[in-house]
Amino acid sequence: GGRQFLTTINMSEYQEKHTVSRLIGSPPGYVGFGEGGILTEAIRQKPYSVVLLDEVEKAHPEVLNLFYQAFDKGELADGEGRLIDCKNVVFFLTSNLGYQTIVKHAEEPEKIEEALYPELADFFKPALLARMEVVPYLPLGEDTLNRIVGDKLDRLATQIGDRYHTNVELEDGLVEAIRSRATRSENGARMLESIIEGELLPPVSLALLEKLAAREPVTKVTLGVEDNKFTGTVA
Repeated sequence: GGRQFLTTINMSEYQEKHTVSRLIGSPPGYVGFGEGGILTEAIRQKPYSVVLLDEVEKAHPEVLNLFYQAFDKGELADGEGRLIDCKNVVFFLTSNLGYQTIVKHAEEPEKIEEALYPELADFFKPALLARMEVVPYLPLGEDTLNRIVGDKLDRLATQIGDRYHTNVELEDGLVEAIRSRATRSENGARMLESIIEGELLPPVSLALLEKLAAREPVTKVTLGVEDNKFTGTVA
């Protein structure tokens, strides 16, 4: 296993019909012929792998249609007409399609798939949709998000402590302050990382740089929140 066996493709980059050539390679006579496609070359080189197609709702429908062959027969024709064996590839498609429907039925998960199907059928062709296993993801609750934030902060504290050979204190209220800023529930836990890196880390990074510039030892690092702003103090 390992991330080297994962191919991630952002489908928002394939909003035009002609961009399908970037996935499977250009046909003879066209620019890029012989260079191979991003998808077909990845599968050719790693026939036992996972392919993640992110934000599929943003891709052109004709681009998505090429996956029918992969899902139906376990093979994919590249731009040169060669068949690529996909039988040992696991495809994951992620999408925000029907998110409001999922939220609406979050308390009754057994009803989600039935309520979701019409919205999926409006986007995916029936033959393609019939070859998918739909797995709805319920919104993460506050307790779950708090645990995720806590784990991320513990890892951050360990990294800072190991790097500067110092003690790191996480003040009360820090977890809740980070979690409360993740206001877009459709993004799940993805916003938490950007909040930590974009809002929490800058003040403590600046304080650490000032200490290093002054050639002073770092004896303690404190991460907290004051007046709804993140703070980072270095002693």
